[in-house]
Amino acid sequence: MNRTICFKERRYIEELRILTRATAVDCIIDERFDRIIYVVREGDMGLAIGKKGANIQKMQKVLGRRVEMVEFARDPDAFVKNMFKPAEVLALVPAGENRIDVTVRKGDLGIAIGKGGSMIEKARLLILRFLGSELGNVQMQEDEHAGA
Repeated sequence: MNRTICFKERRYIEELRILTRATAVDCIIDERFDRIIYVVREGDMGLAIGKKGANIQKMQKVLGRRVEMVEFARDPDAFVKNMFKPAEVLALVPAGENRIDVTVRKGDLGIAIGKGGSMIEKARLLILRFLGSELGNVQMQEDEHAGA
């Protein structure tokens, strides 16, 4: 698990604390999608987001980048599910050594992938950093009751 936080990331974490009074456990600067991903302490997500997303908008204006937040959870399954929100994760299946496959509802596949694969990339970065595993396949579960 690689969780070394550099000076720039510490600065962003402190900026979040000053502007929102929420505590970030970690911060990842994702150059590929020009965004900052915060891993917010359990229970601080409401503070971090703010009323109607006001704090996220304020952070984006101050930092000049898109800001995304994921709520930390001690349980690895719950944490991975938080990474894909608002998509509903139905199952997490170990796929070989150090790989996790994710199954989502059929209607949530597009959300789980994200624009240009941004949600998958966020989950890949966080799973590697926090769980020491790799993200395997993200697949949808076919509706069993399609005709009912």
